[in-house]
Amino acid sequence: MLGDHNLRIVAAARVCKAIRFAFFVAMIGALFVPDKMNRSRAAEVDAVGVVAPIGFAEIVERVRPAVVGIRVKTDQRTSDVPRPRPIPQGSMLDRFFRQFGIQITPDQGSEPDTSVGAGFLISGDGYIVTNEHVVTNGIDIEVTLDDGKIYSGRLIGSDPQTDLALIKISAAADLPYVRLATTEPRIGEWVLPIGNPFGFGGTVTAGIVSARGRDLGEEPYSDFIQIDAPVNKGNSGGPTFNVRGEVVGVNTAIYSPSGGSVGVAFDIPAETVKAVVQQLREKGRVTRGSVGVYLQEVTPGIADALDMKKAQGALVAQLDVGGPAARQGIEAGDVIVFLNDHEVTSPRDFARTMAAVVPGSDVNVRVLRNGQALSVTVTAGELSQAAKGPSDKQEKLGKEAVLGLTLAPAALVPGAGEVGVVVLEINPEGGASAGGLQVGDIVLSIGGRPVAAVADFNRLVGEARGRAKRTLLIRIKRADAMNFVAVPIDQAHIDE
Repeated sequence: MLGDHNLRIVAAARVCKAIRFAFFVAMIGALFVPDKMNRSRAAEVDAVGVVAPIGFAEIVERVRPAVVGIRVKTDQRTSDVPRPRPIPQGSMLDRFFRQFGIQITPDQGSEPDTSVGAGFLISGDGYIVTNEHVVTNGIDIEVTLDDGKIYSGRLIGSDPQTDLALIKISAAADLPYVRLATTEPRIGEWVLPIGNPFGFGGTVTAGIVSARGRDLGEEPYSDFIQIDAPVNKGNSGGPTFNVRGEVVGVNTAIYSPSGGSVGVAFDIPAETVKAVVQQLREKGRVTRGSVGVYLQEVTPGIADALDMKKAQGALVAQLDVGGPAARQGIEAGDVIVFLNDHEVTSPRDFARTMAAVVPGSDVNVRVLRNGQALSVTVTAGELSQAAKGPSDKQEKLGKEAVLGLTLAPAALVPGAGEVGVVVLEINPEGGASAGGLQVGDIVLSIGGRPVAAVADFNRLVGEARGRAKRTLLIRIKRADAMNFVAVPIDQAHIDE
């Protein structure tokens, strides 16, 4: 009996060991076998242990029905999409292309009277997001679904500042739609643009997120996502998906010497799309808060002139007369460092943060003035869309010189007004040649102290040198705008 009992104990032990081993194998298997929802992110391991992607077929099957092609008849020639941007002369890309002898010429657009792009459904009742420049000047919007059905689209609203538009179609049944991502994509993450390149609807390409926070210099309210997936004419307005099938951005621009894809494309982030589309859907337009300030970057030179430890913030160059900021005591020369609880790092940062403020609400603006921190409460107004058109007119008179500058009182220069002194000539060997001054600039103040005559300019420069200042902060009027320039004086001399 005891022997039988021992045999039963041994058998039970072996069964337990087998169960533990099976459980261990199952757990290990679970680590390498993805569930159905994440199968697109799965990988297969070959015999030598190399990981290979298995593709994006399931994601594409799920989201492509919500992507549409858009054809717009216009009352004038408009650019096709995405818009190739002229590459700034002297930029890294310009130098890169020129070393291979490539001539940089912008694309000339689509056929006259027709604009072609893409879009995507964000609701089952037919609301579609696309680019503003796809539908601008449109007199007839034609929307083609993935199944080939064609609908007439109606423009609900558009926002040129972010290049976004919302249109609507009417269908008998609920339509497939996709959702905007709630988190930003990571650099290096897989993305899938789907669009209508060259009229080939439903085209899918793949790539990765190359960078975030790109500034293209035109749209102040978007930090673009850069991707390397092929994007061509007709992709604009179409969505870029992450591997979860969420829209992370809207294709809007490419850099290209020829108009075709060279792997440098830009998307409007989903966060921007959400905010804009909500307003377009509710009221057909976008309103943005404003406090009536014109800002410029705090360069290292300006920071040095203001005795700031770090070149950060937004320098107030000019204010709207009678505007909210001017009424509450903000002055030219102040550096805005906080807007409510948001730290302001640059003028673009301020513009994006201010854009989210509801007109009529109070905002707390914290500034640095003469090294002192001040807090000002300002009631936001509504941003005007009126654009200023500076003139390039420059006058030349006078013969008094200081710091390599030939200056004359503004009152003696036709069209310069009555205040300040005008820069008539700049000696390239003078101390001011590297400070950003231009012929025609009207100098209004130095270090916050007014300049009414050339003698004032000489005196203030001399005082700054006596205090061992290395940089002068000079406020100027250039055409119709006020700006600050930082002029180094450590190697300069005053002409007697």
